[in-house]
Amino acid sequence: MKVLIILAVIITGIITVNCAIYKNVIFMHGIFAGPSEVDELITWIQKAHPGTNVTAIDMFDTLKSLTPMWDQVNKIMPEVQNIMNASPQGTILICFSQGGLVCRGLLSVLNNHNVENFIALSSPLMGQYGDTRYLKYFFPKYVKSEIYKFFYSTRGQKLSIANYWNDPHHQELYLKYSNYLAILNNQTFNPKSQEYKQNFLKLKNLVMIGGPDDGVITPWQSSHMDFYNANETVVNMRQQPWYLNDWFGLKTLDSRKAIHIFTEPGVQHVHWYKTKAVFDKYILPFLT
Repeated sequence: MKVLIILAVIITGIITVNCAIYKNVIFMHGIFAGPSEVDELITWIQKAHPGTNVTAIDMFDTLKSLTPMWDQVNKIMPEVQNIMNASPQGTILICFSQGGLVCRGLLSVLNNHNVENFIALSSPLMGQYGDTRYLKYFFPKYVKSEIYKFFYSTRGQKLSIANYWNDPHHQELYLKYSNYLAILNNQTFNPKSQEYKQNFLKLKNLVMIGGPDDGVITPWQSSHMDFYNANETVVNMRQQPWYLNDWFGLKTLDSRKAIHIFTEPGVQHVHWYKTKAVFDKYILPFLT
């Protein structure tokens, strides 16, 4: 009996130690969404790693997700900093859709972040340019080729999606008006450009997940930091100026073998965080 008790104590101790080393996980939802939609994902994480502290950010839900991107970043930042302070072993970000761009902003401005792995799940990391159902619902009178007239204006930039609308045919206007994505990419003047770059480079792993059947992110390869040229031909990230000139650290991360790009066909946009195969293959390996 004493042997069994001793074994139980030893086993319990081992489990406790393992739980303690799991990094805190933060999930940032996408546009028109909220934290409750990822309950299943949280269950999978906690089943795989019992005791993991998972926080789904409960801010800028549903229609409030249209708030300008910098406003979101600045108001979410204190909550994320508090979570990181309570996680000295490191933090993991899982960020879906527009949430991936919120997280890019956080990683740029947080000087003392301890995020080790940034998992961008079907996120328009290099911007959006497409007639998606979201665009048609809110702007039925516009098509993608015309909406730049509104998005690239002071008034238009008060909407989150306009902050990362990247029209390949109107790059001069994009560079003039984009007050978020162009700044994160260091495509326009930013007095803190080197600071943002050094903060982003604190990452150990950048994980980018997307697929051809997404149906919302356009081009879907934006989830891999590829994007259109002026002919609407998708150009690979490694052939793009933001990579070649290492504007915000991509090339440096790549030289460390810190960039991991995954493509999964057959997954529609709102199913990424509900698809167990995506979790098992691409998310779970980066949770430690």
